[in-house]
Amino acid sequence: MASNQRAAVSEDNIVAFRNHMDNYSSGELKKLSDHFRPDLVYVIENDILTVLEELTSRGVVTAQQAQDYHDWERNHDSASAAEKLADDILAMNQAAGLGLWECLFALQSRWAHPNLHGMVEEIIQNGQNLLQENLLNENGHALDAELKACQVEHKAKLCDLTGMMKENKMPGRSEGQIFPISNRYVELKVISDHHFKKQTHQEHEALAAAGELNEYRLQRRIKSELERITPDRLFRWCFRTHHVPLSVMVSGVAGVGKTTLVQKFIFDWAMGKHYQKFAFVFFFKFRDLNTITQKRSLESLICQTYPHLQDKLPRVLEDPEKLLFIFDGLDESKTDLKLSRGGSQELCMNLGDVKPVTVIVTSLLNQTLLKGCSVLLTSRPSKLTSLEAGVFHRVASIVGFLSKERERYFSMFFGDERASRKAFAYVRDSQVLYTLCYNPSYCWITCTALKPCFMAAAGRPQPAPKTVTQLFVSYVTHIMANHTQERPEPQRMRDTLVKVGWLAEYGITNHILVFDLKYLQDFNVEFSPFLSGFLVENPQTDDSAQVTYSFLHLTIQEFFAALVHYLDYKEDKFRDTMDKARSCKEGDYEIFSRFLAGLSHPATKMPLEKYVGKFSAEATRKVIEWLSEINYEELQSPEEPKGKRRLMNVLNLFFESQNSQLVHDVVGKAAHMDFSDLYLMPVDCTVLAYVLSCCEEIQRLTLDSCFIQNEGLERLRPELHKVRELSLLDNDLKDPTMKDICKALKHQNCRLEALSLGKNAFTEQCCEELASALAGNWTLLSLDLKKNKLRTGGLSYLSRVFESPECKIQKLGLQETGLSDESCGALCSALSQNSTLRHLNLSANNFTDRCAEDMHLLILTCPSLTEIRLGLTDFSPEVEKQLKSLQREGLDIHF
Repeated sequence: MASNQRAAVSEDNIVAFRNHMDNYSSGELKKLSDHFRPDLVYVIENDILTVLEELTSRGVVTAQQAQDYHDWERNHDSASAAEKLADDILAMNQAAGLGLWECLFALQSRWAHPNLHGMVEEIIQNGQNLLQENLLNENGHALDAELKACQVEHKAKLCDLTGMMKENKMPGRSEGQIFPISNRYVELKVISDHHFKKQTHQEHEALAAAGELNEYRLQRRIKSELERITPDRLFRWCFRTHHVPLSVMVSGVAGVGKTTLVQKFIFDWAMGKHYQKFAFVFFFKFRDLNTITQKRSLESLICQTYPHLQDKLPRVLEDPEKLLFIFDGLDESKTDLKLSRGGSQELCMNLGDVKPVTVIVTSLLNQTLLKGCSVLLTSRPSKLTSLEAGVFHRVASIVGFLSKERERYFSMFFGDERASRKAFAYVRDSQVLYTLCYNPSYCWITCTALKPCFMAAAGRPQPAPKTVTQLFVSYVTHIMANHTQERPEPQRMRDTLVKVGWLAEYGITNHILVFDLKYLQDFNVEFSPFLSGFLVENPQTDDSAQVTYSFLHLTIQEFFAALVHYLDYKEDKFRDTMDKARSCKEGDYEIFSRFLAGLSHPATKMPLEKYVGKFSAEATRKVIEWLSEINYEELQSPEEPKGKRRLMNVLNLFFESQNSQLVHDVVGKAAHMDFSDLYLMPVDCTVLAYVLSCCEEIQRLTLDSCFIQNEGLERLRPELHKVRELSLLDNDLKDPTMKDICKALKHQNCRLEALSLGKNAFTEQCCEELASALAGNWTLLSLDLKKNKLRTGGLSYLSRVFESPECKIQKLGLQETGLSDESCGALCSALSQNSTLRHLNLSANNFTDRCAEDMHLLILTCPSLTEIRLGLTDFSPEVEKQLKSLQREGLDIHF
């Protein structure tokens, strides 16, 4: 049985489940279905055809209705088809609703989708509690008049604090725009695992080593390991642990929307939309807590941030299970949380205990303080490596914006439908930029940089950026062009950027993200309207006049840290920084290094040079020298434990440099690349495609289990014809991606000799296109199609190719492709005329004794065949013995 399948669900199990569901009234069943609707839609979307087959076989829908939903999916998309199917069935009657649940229960035999298993387990194990919990989350606890008035005031304060989202000040405007969060919030997708398993912890370590953009790769292990949840259900019952989590971590890279998600979470609670089981919610930011140098008690900490609670605080804290504490930005904390289980003597045991702030947070998490309270933290993934496994009952990762959310964001930002459409279309075509826009902060920066390209009032529009470095160059030049009516002299502009650059560089090398006024004074930085496009003021939440400063986004700080070496090159500082980058824990300097590489490209830096003068030629030379010294062969070594990830990071440097000759010299003329088991986002595929374009030939490219999807393969397609041996095993590729593979096979300079497409989701519907491509290909010698659903219909197209005298294929893998006795006759007839085929694998197909004569003919008549595999078929022992007897010198028959 495949690893992603569960133990078979028997009819007895289904009957038991149906009987369990009958215990719920029609109203209760409706409430359960409404509660699980997002999960229902997501599960159905995962494989709507399989769901329709099950629904039809059990009489929930007719064959015609199933065809209608299938047609809807083809004309629209699987998400809208899943929504329509779920809504239609649940609206029919109770019997139809029960039928849907019964079908989904039965489908657990076919795939172990975590959302599917989670729904079923929760209904069976926790259904009645869930109904009560939902009522509590809707209506809240009964509070006396005094405490209710206190809660109302507190909610009003939190509404004021979180209800408005301020858009950063745009150049040329005196103030930023402020919008209600309910109007401007774009939903962020969140995936969840219940706690730190060892495997997950190791994945987080790999993430931390990978740096800011590559950290995101963990988040896409959704299909078989992680469940997708909505933010308002972070504290839902967990089917793995069978209890409601008290401690939850929301993880995500810089700018992906952790703070925004928390802000929306609090706003919705304050508006009564969810989680009313929490009578009071307390929100703190670690960057604010860093300024508290003296020890405090929890009571004093709450009163400092929420002085309106001071008189009622003892009563508020009486029932810990009604409290939620939210701490945002653990990665910004100057002090690590000491969460080891053996350190309880240092923790707070009572409300009045005076301890450092991080000890208070640790005490809440460890339940030594306010036992029964709930705690939500946010952090970048890199910070999680220092935390002990099992500390959090649930770890959720923010996926960011999917395609529809990105498009909606562009529409809201530009406010002009025509301009937003053009800008969004450009970003989609620019590949790297589109993928980066999964991150809301990149989305904002991208829109800001592109605005003069698509909404120029007069004159020629600016050229649009294509690399991340070019994007940030466009952003910075846009700020410089629009910050004031009179443009400063280039030297003055350069001096300002140099001061800001050294401040940024100091922060990067010393892990400082928040700067007080003294830092600005030390680096002679005078905060001004111009700098507000890069630096932002952070007033403290209390009544003090203290103000801190931080860069608008971490990547902006990293950009200036790299830029300063080109504007004010100092050999000793450059050497020291590069030494730190080489010796530090990998990941800390990754984005900085990309900007350093990108700014060496003449066309990339040219727009900035118009404003601040020429870049240092010596800095450019040193950077190119650094890139050329990269040992590519060492990164490819199998002894290098993190070589694949490091290699991808290096390829990102090459991509940013846009120096094709450099890439050619470092990578070599006939490269071998193996990224198997490393998740590759579409942006990684774009980077890889660029590197391949710089190579004359690629001997072998292995992309097994990289979860490459349509978008990723589309990026790689222009260069795939250069590869001699291409392996795309186990990527869940579907029929639409076959067009990209066929384009490579049809390319006039195609060099493909071995193509592995096994363990994907190809069906008979793409076989005609594949057959057409194979018919015109003269290079392919090996084709592996194992574990795809080709079936008889697909094989009929391919057989025409295999019987052609011009077919050059020597090795053919068709094991577990759904072939039947009917398929066998056509295949054997075609292959009996083939004069080049040497190795044939037909194992794990549904062949029975009825096709024994066809197989007998194939073995005797295929002249070049030296090996045939027929294991795991349904031949009887007698037929197996008969076929084995045909074995001769030069031909091996394996069962």
